[in-house]
Amino acid sequence: MSESGLSFLDRPNSYIGRSVPRPNARRLVEGRGTYVDDVAVQRLTHVAFLRSPLAHARIASLDTAAARAMPGVVAVVTGAELARVCTPWVGVLGHFKGLRSAPQHALAVDRVTWVGEPLCAVVAASRAEAEDALAVIAVEYEALPAVVDMETALDPATPPIHPDLGDNLAFERVLEVGDVDGAFRDAAAVVEETFRFGRHTGVCLEPRAILADWQAADGTLTVHHSFQAPHMMQDILCKHLSLPEGAVRVICRDVGGSFGIKVHIYPDEMATCALSLMLRRPVKFVADRLESFTSDIHCRDHRVTARMALSAEGDILAIDMDDLTGIGPYSVYPRTSAVEANQVVNLTGGPYRHQAYRARARVVLQNKAPTCQYRAVGHPIATMVAEGLLDLGAARLGLDPAAIRQRNVIPDDAYPCAGVSGIRFEQLSHQRALGTLLEMMDYGALRAEQAALRARGIHRGIGLATFVEITNPSAAFYGVGGARISSQDGCTLRLDPQGGVVAAVSITEQGQGTEGIIAQVVATATGVPLEQVRVVTGDTQATPYGGGTWASRGAGIGGEAAWQAGKALRANVTAAAGAILQASADALDIREGRIVDAATGAERMTLAELGRIVYFRPDTLPPGLQPEFMVTRHYVPKDYPFAFTNGVQASYLEVDVETGFVRLLKHWCVEDCGTVLNPLLVDEQIRGGIVQGIGGALFEHCLYDAEGQLLNGSMADYLVPMAGEMPDIAVAHVVSATASSEIGAKGAGEAGTAGAPAAVVNAINDALRPLNARVSRQPVTPEVILEALGTI
Repeated sequence: MSESGLSFLDRPNSYIGRSVPRPNARRLVEGRGTYVDDVAVQRLTHVAFLRSPLAHARIASLDTAAARAMPGVVAVVTGAELARVCTPWVGVLGHFKGLRSAPQHALAVDRVTWVGEPLCAVVAASRAEAEDALAVIAVEYEALPAVVDMETALDPATPPIHPDLGDNLAFERVLEVGDVDGAFRDAAAVVEETFRFGRHTGVCLEPRAILADWQAADGTLTVHHSFQAPHMMQDILCKHLSLPEGAVRVICRDVGGSFGIKVHIYPDEMATCALSLMLRRPVKFVADRLESFTSDIHCRDHRVTARMALSAEGDILAIDMDDLTGIGPYSVYPRTSAVEANQVVNLTGGPYRHQAYRARARVVLQNKAPTCQYRAVGHPIATMVAEGLLDLGAARLGLDPAAIRQRNVIPDDAYPCAGVSGIRFEQLSHQRALGTLLEMMDYGALRAEQAALRARGIHRGIGLATFVEITNPSAAFYGVGGARISSQDGCTLRLDPQGGVVAAVSITEQGQGTEGIIAQVVATATGVPLEQVRVVTGDTQATPYGGGTWASRGAGIGGEAAWQAGKALRANVTAAAGAILQASADALDIREGRIVDAATGAERMTLAELGRIVYFRPDTLPPGLQPEFMVTRHYVPKDYPFAFTNGVQASYLEVDVETGFVRLLKHWCVEDCGTVLNPLLVDEQIRGGIVQGIGGALFEHCLYDAEGQLLNGSMADYLVPMAGEMPDIAVAHVVSATASSEIGAKGAGEAGTAGAPAAVVNAINDALRPLNARVSRQPVTPEVILEALGTI
């Protein structure tokens, strides 16, 4: 039996559970990747966008005459002109009752609503010539009041950004379960805190990039895109450019990182495609690093006021919280900017067994860059709130932080069950995960070391954080709200004459190892050697229809589609071989690319020989036999809305109380993502997620002034975590495979980010506790620590 208990995964030449290097690694390391900027086409033009320098203003006049006369300029296009080609959109979903947003255009028409919003496009023979022309466009702005502070965005005196909406409230959700007031009235201890989370953004190695090529002769638009969901983009382009679906092909080859940044509809990218239609020639846009800071989506701009009620023994009795979040001037299309706040409500306190919970989330509009879904949507906020309060409660009651968690987590034998917010859990493993983590880190010895060092004036802290993670979203995620975002994924397999297999799959490769995982699953399912499996992703014309890569769904949904396609192909192959060999198909198997006797392993025929006969000598096949060596299977989970995973993280660090600097010493994570298909890739996904989580906890922050100007929009001013600042990260697993699929895989891509900030901040507060200091604002910069200590 395998660790997951799925014995059929242990069939001969199984690659499941093996740390196999990803097949595209060598090509990428050698610099042979094909990114959008590497694509060469005839008659290529480049577009640069004039972006608003003001957070909110009316466009009083726009004079483009001088720009049109500049060398190399092909066209200068305003918002009003582009609106005749590209229709506006509204980022709302039907199942988020009351969610409101205003229509958004590819280029602003009458009004700009954040610093960085595009309002005019220059298309030229080169990017440099396009930027030179931008410099001579004359614009007169009539400044309007800027709504910057989310705390005052709903005040009666604050004008609405969109007058037609009446106010700046985009969405509100209130949830109350159980007798919350009674729990707080009867509690032995009540702790409360206001948590603030600084807005930050993804910094992908490859910035957003798109190349649109309209071929007027045959009426087709080919779009090369650094993106996560090619079929979603295809559908949206058809809708807003008024094209039939068969006329649009979206190709996402190599993508240099995404993290959720590249799964949204951006006005400049829609404008690039519309410009190609207008000009009847290819147009390319590649964001430079400076404009990325004001045009990429931001995330995690939250203020959460929360309290927790506990019994004298340390049982959580109730949680009561209020989440206020700012999302910029529009809800981002089509996934909406309400999802993060909604998930904060769903996930806060998710690992624990209390039955009283009250939560309110309010999503407000601001004149800042739009925010939307970024790696681990809502999870770091929900985890920090619950874990921060629980540490406060443990300190108030004189309990050990590990012991209070062991007391309160949902027991491993309680599943299936529902969390307090109503989310449904199939099978989780909090108790096993906590036990494994405490043993890994030698918790008792670490506490003893901490105490000894404190006596010497060295302030070290240990922080813990349990969490749940949403993965494998089902059809109930977006489709019920009206968004045309597929929850299914598909895989098409073809056995070639030489015995190799080509796998075309709808999930995409973003650098996380999709090609490797799919190759492993296909090789195991078909019996073909791994090196003879070639994987094709990211092409709407070459792959089955599917959702793409987001929400930790690649292995769990795309992998299961590949498994089912592989089983079907193997059955077809053994049936054809049986007819030729005059043997029962059930008595045959495929191992290492050979048809063998299933009982003895004796070779009967190679796949290459079978392919030669079927493809080139079908006249020799038995009458009535028509082998099908190309199969397609789709998969979407239906048993549960999500395949929840769980885990626990710990951080060990040292705080220099003189300077406020934090030195990360060691980090641990124990995670349950179901069947571990490739330990190497899974562990590196978790480590990468932890690093991004630490970035939000300690470094990354998009700072705005009172006028809505971004103050640190460059790599010289915006801090990201670097290798030299990161600790060693130890990763381990417990396994509770989902029964919703045969391979039993859940997602793993966001678990690291979900728990890391809470573990780090709790460790900082653990280090500061003897000094009666505490931090609750992220990022925890040296300044924040020194303020907490009263030094500044």
